[in-house]
Amino acid sequence: MAQVATRLKKELLEDIKLIQREEGADRASVLRKLITLGLRRWKTDYALKLYQERRITAWRAAEIAGITLYEFLDLLKERRVPAQYTMEDLRRDLKMITSGSR
Repeated sequence: MAQVATRLKKELLEDIKLIQREEGADRASVLRKLITLGLRRWKTDYALKLYQERRITAWRAAEIAGITLYEFLDLLKERRVPAQYTMEDLRRDLKMITSGSR
């Protein structure tokens, strides 16, 4: 593990202290959890953005987001993002599946 130092606004620190009390966890554990959740959210939003811009397939977006294709398709439905899946996308995804590469 690497150590990282940063400055936080007083309000953020108070929120972190609240989470520490509620979860009975130390500050480092809370910060790791929040960073993990934030990164997961960012990766999902980024994958959705690339998908909506037709820069990547649903399969690739799911990989970027760190979720299964089915979870990504559910996310599209949940966020009311229209599916953008062409025959070329299908060919590319089938090739990826059959070749075993990512």
